[in-house]
Parts: sequence; structure tokens; C-alpha cells
Amino acid sequence: MTSILGILNVTPDSFSDGGLWIDRDAAVKHALGMVARGADIIDVGGESTRPGAQRVAISEERRRVLPVVRDLVAQGVTVSVDTMNASTAAAAIEAGATIINDVSGGLADPEMDDLIVGSDARFVVMHWRGPSDGMNELARYRDVVAEVVSELELRAAQLIVKGVDPERLILDPGLGFAKNADHNWAVLGRLDRLVGLGLPVLIGASRKRFLGELVPGGATAVERDLASSTVAALAVNAGAWGVRVHDVSLTRGAVDVAEAWIRGRDGGAAAAATGSTAERPGSGRRR
Repeated sequence: MTSILGILNVTPDSFSDGGLWIDRDAAVKHALGMVARGADIIDVGGESTRPGAQRVAISEERRRVLPVVRDLVAQGVTVSVDTMNASTAAAAIEAGATIINDVSGGLADPEMDDLIVGSDARFVVMHWRGPSDGMNELARYRDVVAEVVSELELRAAQLIVKGVDPERLILDPGLGFAKNADHNWAVLGRLDRLVGLGLPVLIGASRKRFLGELVPGGATAVERDLASSTVAALAVNAGAWGVRVHDVSLTRGAVDVAEAWIRGRDGGAAAAATGSTAERPGSGRRR
């Protein structure tokens, strides 16, 4: 089953919904609504990572994130925290978060690796080449698919050597991070290469600009939700472990369809392999 991570930005400046959920009670209510609509995990972030975003003080990030994490954990919600700061990650784990989603893959804070080694939390390792304020200058590749896969494989290997159980690692190709639209589509089109590394893969395409480029005249962030859910379904078909999204309802439906499609495909293949045609509609057998 595919995991759906509902995005909860408790920030004033996120590209899609900045400021909507900065109030603690509003954030918790929205998160519980996403769970009711089919989210398996709530991914709480207190610092925008959009292109050009400025870093916020760690104390401010913690002020935004930790009360919401505690409230959600108290209600039985599985919580992931989106942070590049080891101290925030440590406090989030203490508050009950079970996943740390680091867009730098542990490269932004030299203390993150040791924190993950010493915890039981799962760790999302995203492909990252540098901070948000300069990421566009780093979007230079000879073979974007090969380089993203090899750089993530290397980063995962470094963490494993340090003592992180491979079963706690999740890979994210970092769509939109030091990648243009063509890079993003190339990575998605060959997602099998990343899935082939044998670690769970998380896809975060929701509402990103490269999806809006497909709509005549462009689209606002919210108007990209249909395209986002389509990418989610295709990612599931390619073997993704999870998708990180804003619109949970639309994505839940798309993911359910993709999973039913996969069951039908795999079930049909199994039936063909055994030569079974009994009771199968369209098999040509008459009763």
C-alpha cells in the first residue's frame, strides 16, 4: 500500500499555502481533516524550502512545529517533520514524530547523521545540491537520471556505513530542487532506476511549478492539484513507496485507482502464468 503524506506547512511563506495554517489550532484541525480524507502520515514543516527562500531561526522553527507535533501525536496521528536542523529533528522525535524528512538529506547540518544513527526514526534522504537561495544555479547535469540516482545511492551508503539501518531510509529525488522542468520529467519517467536501488521512494511533486507549465496560460498552485494527483498515480505504478501532497482527497482517489490497476495487472499475469481461465469474464468459456 502506498503511503500518502499530507503536507502541513506551519509557515508564513510557503509557495502554495503560506500563512494558512500558522495558527496552532487551525493547523491541527487541517491535519486531522487530511487524515480523515485518507492521509497516512502528516508531514509538518516550519521552514519554507521554496526556491529563493531565506532560512529561519531554529528557535522559530521549533516554536512553529513542536506544539503541533505534540497535539497530533496525542491524537494518534503518525507524524513526519520536514526539517534540515538536527536540534529540531531531535525535539520532534522526542515529541513523538517517527519520520524526519530532510530536504538536504542530512547535508545541511553536520549533526543530523549522528542524530539519525542514534534514533529509531525513519529518515527521508532527498537529493540536494545546495541551499534554496542558489539551487537554480546548481541545475547542471550531463545525465540527470544517472546523477540523481548515483548521488542518492552514495548518500544512503554513507548513512548505512555510519550505522543507520537501511530499512529506516527513504529516498526522494527532490523534484524542483536544482532541477528544471525537463530534469523533473526525466527523473519521473525513469523512476524505475531509483526504485531499483531497493529502498523506499517518496515523490513530492504536489503543486510544483513544472506542473503548471503544462496548463495553457499557466496555473495557480491550487489549480495544479489534478496534475499533482496524476503524477502521484503514475509514481505508484512505477513502484513509489509514498507521495507527499497538499490535496489528500484527490490524491487518495488517484492512488486507489492506481493500486487497483496494479492488482488487476498482477492478478492477470498470475492467472496467465497458471493457465487459469475458469470463472474469468471474457475467457471464452460458456456455462
